[in-house]
Amino acid sequence: MSDLKINNITDSTGNRGPQICGVSTVSTTGAFVVPVGATEFRGGRGRGVFGSGATPTATNVLDMIEIATTGNSTDFGDDAAKREEGYATGASSTRGVLAGGYVSPDAITNISYLTFSSGGGVSDFGDLNLKTYAQAGASDNTRMLIAGGGGDGWQRTRNIKFLTIATTGSDSSFGELIRSGAGGGTPSAEGFRYFDGFASPTRAVFAGGDTAVSADTNIIQYVTIQTKGDAIQFGSLITERGSHTACSNSTRGLIAGGQTPSSNLNSIEYVTIASTGDGTDFGDLNNAIDYIGSCASATRGVFAGGQTPTKLNTIEYVTIASTGNATDFGDLTVARRFCAGCSDVHGGLG
Repeated sequence: MSDLKINNITDSTGNRGPQICGVSTVSTTGAFVVPVGATEFRGGRGRGVFGSGATPTATNVLDMIEIATTGNSTDFGDDAAKREEGYATGASSTRGVLAGGYVSPDAITNISYLTFSSGGGVSDFGDLNLKTYAQAGASDNTRMLIAGGGGDGWQRTRNIKFLTIATTGSDSSFGELIRSGAGGGTPSAEGFRYFDGFASPTRAVFAGGDTAVSADTNIIQYVTIQTKGDAIQFGSLITERGSHTACSNSTRGLIAGGQTPSSNLNSIEYVTIASTGDGTDFGDLNNAIDYIGSCASATRGVFAGGQTPTKLNTIEYVTIASTGNATDFGDLTVARRFCAGCSDVHGGLG
């Protein structure tokens, strides 16, 4: 039996292809899986969202980007909590979570979530057990960790808490960060603030921060996300830094910008998440920036906003698998600092 090649068959006008009637079978090496379930739960679209912040007055705006492209961000909606600074973010392939932060004149307990496939801002998730700001966040596809920060009374804490992203509710105890070296055994002398985290599908890594013993530290530490317990030393950053940002694909974590006691930083460092070791030079941001936000895909790390001390609307990106300086991506809708980011394709999702 000979094969009938239908791709060259048309009707007499040349406008239509063949019509196959009756019972027919097709043999092909290709495949197509029809998506199932509600659109908002399919996830993994390659979107990044940057949260609210300060201009320096509080703003509630959320911005969205398509990480694989370049161009200006678009309005995603509002953050009802109007977080001015210092909140943690994490995400699954469908939801982003914003936890705690500072809303003048105090830290807050509010937790909100957004659905990446839609706009319209955030919905209520629940509340942290303690007011917390300046903490670090990291997540895999099911669990978000919230580490350190300032709690009631503004002390630095070593606490690590976790949320289950697909549900709503409060945080639960996970473990503790390593001691910062201040001694004395009190939370205010041992903890970390103004630092950030990133993840692979198995590990969460936290880098740098503001401690009582040093205005900024070079400590890198990690935990296994699905196993509760205390953090373990990972290595050291090249440069002591706080008020920086961090993001990752599943292999490599980036730590960018921030400040030392004397100046802002433009440097980017990287680590290989599956191993342990010290930070390695990656390249530079276009400006020396602190209070900057970031998000990532499997290929790109994206950095947005911050201050020099001028509040910025700039967005820039790097290719995570290579090294080199950041390239212009586009602009935020509103220039601001503390616009923490999250994405539906970050390294913790695999």
